[in-house]
Amino acid sequence: MLDITHFGLFVLSVFLLSVTPGPDIAYVVGQSVVNGRRAGIISAAGVALGSCTHAIASAVGLTALITASPMMFTIIKSLGAAYLMYLGSKMIWGTLTESPRII
Repeated sequence: MLDITHFGLFVLSVFLLSVTPGPDIAYVVGQSVVNGRRAGIISAAGVALGSCTHAIASAVGLTALITASPMMFTIIKSLGAAYLMYLGSKMIWGTLTESPRII
């Protein structure tokens, strides 16, 4: 269970990890530059949601449970790889079917 005496430290840690620049910031900046402000805001919201979801999962012990079960870790890792392959193939397919633009 969560120990309420350390909750403030936990919230501070989550906040600091969320605002620290890293690959997620590069992703948001890239989306903003290429696709505009709306895409940047949506990307930032997605990154924040992912970070908060991971922090909550860690707080309730799901990370320890997944670490303790090699089969669960393999299933999650395989699902993540399949999702990345789906996104990559979708991006490649979109590029191939796009009509050429004259600059």
